[in-house]
Amino acid sequence: MNWITRPGPPGNLLALLAGALTPLALAPFDFWPLSLLSLALFYLGLRDLAPKAALWRGWCYGLGLYLAGIGWIYVSIHDHGGASPALAGGLMLAFCITLAFFFGLPAWLWARWLRRNEAPLADALAFAALWLAQEAFRGWLLTGFPWLYAGYSQLDGPLSGLAPVGGMWLISFVLALSAALLINLPRLRSRPAFLVTGLALLSAPWLAGFALNGHAWTRPAGAPLSVALLQGNVAQSLKWDPAQLRAQLDLYRDMSRSAKATDLIVWPETAVPVLKEYAEDYLAGMAAFAEGRQSALITGVPIRQLNEQGEKRYYNGITVVGQGQGTYLKQKLVPFGEYVPLQDQLRGLIRFFDLPMSDFARGPAAQPLLQAKGYSIAAYICYEVVYPDFAAALAAQSNILLTVSNDAWFGSSIGPLQHLQMAQMRALEAGRWMIRATNNGMTVVIDPFGQINAQLPQFEEGVLYGEVVPMQDLTPYLRWRSWPLAIVCFLLFGWALLASRMAKTL
Repeated sequence: MNWITRPGPPGNLLALLAGALTPLALAPFDFWPLSLLSLALFYLGLRDLAPKAALWRGWCYGLGLYLAGIGWIYVSIHDHGGASPALAGGLMLAFCITLAFFFGLPAWLWARWLRRNEAPLADALAFAALWLAQEAFRGWLLTGFPWLYAGYSQLDGPLSGLAPVGGMWLISFVLALSAALLINLPRLRSRPAFLVTGLALLSAPWLAGFALNGHAWTRPAGAPLSVALLQGNVAQSLKWDPAQLRAQLDLYRDMSRSAKATDLIVWPETAVPVLKEYAEDYLAGMAAFAEGRQSALITGVPIRQLNEQGEKRYYNGITVVGQGQGTYLKQKLVPFGEYVPLQDQLRGLIRFFDLPMSDFARGPAAQPLLQAKGYSIAAYICYEVVYPDFAAALAAQSNILLTVSNDAWFGSSIGPLQHLQMAQMRALEAGRWMIRATNNGMTVVIDPFGQINAQLPQFEEGVLYGEVVPMQDLTPYLRWRSWPLAIVCFLLFGWALLASRMAKTL
């Protein structure tokens, strides 16, 4: 087994395969023990490597993770971006190769500054802190790509009870710590006191997660609200076709009128595929309809308005009509889908870089929540729901969570299921009901424990009926977010750096 810890192709190939295991622990496969195995193999493979070799070992792990986990990017580029199979495959490969360095750099830092093979317990704690730091970093740099985090594997696993305490971040930390401890336990057998400590560090979080599973951190703020979620199943090729505009507006109008009367009517992201200023008469008619039914109608719609500098910009938005009010402008934009980095150089190269509505601006940070039927609703448009702390900041002010999306970009890939799993984790972290309305699936109602309460099939036109309960009070994660864990990681880094310099052992 020494080949695993030595530099060279065999160990790098194993790292590549270890990275590819993580997506199998996530939706739709959900075999959560693979997340532990993946992390354990990664940690073991870095044990004796020099910094440069560790960098490439980490890069191989990241490459395996992304190649196995984000194939839906090919669907977006090829099927909807007009790129040839070779070009779409090449762009996806280049994307994965670049993202893999998010694992290569931490591996280099680990081997250069933090690793302490002579102190197994401290080494495991420092590895967990570094793992969490790299997850946070890749969710932040250049607006971030917070996909394929290890913590999501525990949505239905033994650690799910920790999500309301420290969010998905705490679960990721515990998984990394557990993986490293499992590898290091044999090295502690000759030191009983340290072995007992290691077993306690290993078992305590899992016991706590099991004990807290199903614990209600929040309570109802009022009576249940009935909801109708509309899934129009509009083909992406028709979405922005001017000739199809009237048909789409008529579709959602007619579906709403034929639906049962409910407190909330929710349409998906850009269900109104024209600037709000051009749809005022249409929205006024829907507002009158909603008022007549004593309902609030919430829809996605692009919006053009002045920004803080007085410039006229386009925004991906949500608006409420009828018995509610408010407009929300999306803050977390999808690179290439909603804005094009280096657009002066990239626009015009292929049709993918000239997609309709790919010049959105970012909405302001300070926006009031949407109001409907007397309750506050935290809204997330598509990609925004995958940012844990961003979502928590809005959820802490809300009674109900809402996300609208158009996952037609992903086709029949695993992308929509991964996206849904992250939305479920947000509901669990917040202890709140979540409404999720999409163009072609997955349209669902999620309860405060992250479980799907009602669901429509993918790729079908339909109306999903359900109930949501407005909630109050804050989970520990909504109250403190990731700050306590960030402080712990900072202290662990300091401890590891200081101890490695002083060459002390536990």
